[in-house]
Amino acid sequence: MLTHEQMIAKMMQNPAVRAEYERIEREEMPMLDAILKARAEAGLTQAQVAERMGTKAPAVARLENALVTGKHSPSVATLQKYAAALGKRLEVRFV
Repeated sequence: MLTHEQMIAKMMQNPAVRAEYERIEREEMPMLDAILKARAEAGLTQAQVAERMGTKAPAVARLENALVTGKHSPSVATLQKYAAALGKRLEVRFV
């Protein structure tokens, strides 16, 4: 039986897996980190953010998870609502 670390090392030998991991790490993790940091700084739970957005906690969980999985990209309007729920504003930049 493989350990977790051995399994990861084995999977990373696959060029497609490695490329996707690097894409997520480069493109999506900074956004997720920023979102989670902002929520933590606001001292809010997913349920509290959801209430302020007028939605349910599972929707906020899906929003946060979508940034990791890449299966669904939240709309700018949704991200603006999320930011407003945290007392912040959304700023999009091209760099």
